[in-house]
Amino acid sequence: MARTVEDSAARRIGIVRQCHRTEHGHRRGSRRRDAGPKDTAGCVDEYVRSAQGDRSPQVIATSPPMLKTRTLDAAQHRFGFALTVPALIAFLLLIFVPFARSLWLAFNEYLLTSAEPRFVGLANFVRLFADPGFRESWRVTGIFVICTTSITTLFGTTYALLLNEPMRGRTIIRAASLLPWVLPSTVTALLWSWLYNGQYGVVNAVLLWTGLIHQPIFFLSDSVGAMIAVISAKAWLSTPVVMLFVLAALQSLPQEQVEAARIDGANDFHVIRYVVLPHIRKTLGVMIILQAMGNLQMFDIIYAMTSGGPVRATTVFSIEVYRRAFENWDLGMASAIGVIWFLTIAVIAIPYLRSMFTETHGS
Repeated sequence: MARTVEDSAARRIGIVRQCHRTEHGHRRGSRRRDAGPKDTAGCVDEYVRSAQGDRSPQVIATSPPMLKTRTLDAAQHRFGFALTVPALIAFLLLIFVPFARSLWLAFNEYLLTSAEPRFVGLANFVRLFADPGFRESWRVTGIFVICTTSITTLFGTTYALLLNEPMRGRTIIRAASLLPWVLPSTVTALLWSWLYNGQYGVVNAVLLWTGLIHQPIFFLSDSVGAMIAVISAKAWLSTPVVMLFVLAALQSLPQEQVEAARIDGANDFHVIRYVVLPHIRKTLGVMIILQAMGNLQMFDIIYAMTSGGPVRATTVFSIEVYRRAFENWDLGMASAIGVIWFLTIAVIAIPYLRSMFTETHGS
């Protein structure tokens, strides 16, 4: 095809040259003077016929760079998918398969001492909601989550506001404030168990020294005192996380807004209420949701400090699942509690996931 196009172009160039020579000879008065105009017209007609007769289809090749770009993109997509395969396999084996197994066991009566599970439908859930112990664990979980999340958010935000102000040694204080967060949970539990000890605890020593009490209080043996102890330990552990995120949000606050509010006569309270809090509102919302989700899953600190006691005073969902599965060996009931536990966390997680999706893809 390329050869045909080249021959046609060469033929047209030859016709043009012949016409030019004919016209040039006519102007010089050659012997063919009388035939000059006819020859010239004939040359033009022949050129037109040559141009019109060359109607053969031409093949336009695809640009090689475009093909290379598409091939490269496809290779990159395949390589990216290959990188996610190990994570997908780990997700299936470590998360999805156990979750599917637990979901199936929730509809079966299955003890570790029995041979095979027996399908009972919704009987496990009916038994759970009729069980006073489960309803009590639901109430205890709600108290623990609400109190711990509120205290952590309040203290973390206040601490971030203080550390955002210029002061000497601010960097060292910020770094030291993260110490509770990096400590293992069991260390935190043992530390706070010692603080609330009824015989040699620091809390009792301070209360006796100030005259607020006249005899030691055994916090971990009292239902209210045990709840106060585990809430204090978890709040102390999580406050640095809230402080860190809120402090990062405060760093992005334009100082021009604060200065403008000061010029308009706003005091510290009004600056915090009308300038600072609206700026960090989204960060606080995300932290509240994340803290609530984490508190719903809390197990290690509570188990290390009180083991869910005294009686059932600190028996949250996680402790209840542990007792049903590994003390009573009732995997069916434990799985049913796990499903309810998962749904409770999912209800809290949905607003967080929606906010993240909105920020990423728009409304």
